[in-house]
Amino acid sequence: MSTRSNAHKLVTHAVLILLCLPFVLPLVWMASTSLKPETEIYATAAPANALEYLGTLLPARPHWQNYPDALRTVPFATYLQNTLILCVANVVFAVLSSAVVAYGFARLQFRGREFWFMVMISTMALPGQVTMIPVFTLFRELGLYGTFLPLIIPSLFGNAFFIFLLRQFFRTIPEELAEAARVDGASEWTIFTRVMLPLAKPALATCALFQFLHTWNDFFGPLLYIDDPDRYPLAYGLQQFMSSYGGKWAQLMAGACIFTVPIIILFFFAQKTFIQGISTTGSKA
Repeated sequence: MSTRSNAHKLVTHAVLILLCLPFVLPLVWMASTSLKPETEIYATAAPANALEYLGTLLPARPHWQNYPDALRTVPFATYLQNTLILCVANVVFAVLSSAVVAYGFARLQFRGREFWFMVMISTMALPGQVTMIPVFTLFRELGLYGTFLPLIIPSLFGNAFFIFLLRQFFRTIPEELAEAARVDGASEWTIFTRVMLPLAKPALATCALFQFLHTWNDFFGPLLYIDDPDRYPLAYGLQQFMSSYGGKWAQLMAGACIFTVPIIILFFFAQKTFIQGISTTGSKA
């Protein structure tokens, strides 16, 4: 039985590794290209077989100078600072506002609760392109075009997916905990902040991770609202780097690695909390 179990695990892991290769190879190519000199990148000799291709995939001699060259070519420090400002603001505002709304839908009894919840959920099916023009016009008329505010203000009103996720989590928490707090004289806000939020840390962390990834990778929002190069975030700044220095593939891939590595590190550190937050948000009547 032990031998059969080990063989089953070996086959399972082999299949998973094969399925991961199409997703991992682009990252390997990006990292490898970032360490090659330009002459090696533009080598025209085609590999004869897969083994020869794998040999050319790795740099003959790592050229680490590509990274400081990329950092000097464009103001990555400014782009990183702008990105972190947007990430921190959006994560805090989106998670807190979504938690408040989710708690109301999960625990408070009011007329039309299920109807309004369905209306809120239905907004998830509304493409952003439908509201893009009126929202852009609104922010422009308010004089906010060219600032970070159009990229931050929407998070103050919650996120439909986060509200759904947190509502499902709040509904799994025993009502007896809230009733005991009410007996002790706690207000609904105190129950929310002192009882519910500490218990909802895995779900809150999951929402925070989703929002951080969305803001970090957001390209369309800055493209629409930001016209000052000193306010570019990393995603938009990297595209501007490609437009201006498209022929410098080694530096471009070095910049892409700098952009990607923090996300990979964040996921490895947060994957346990992320999986726990998703797995514990089941439905409860």
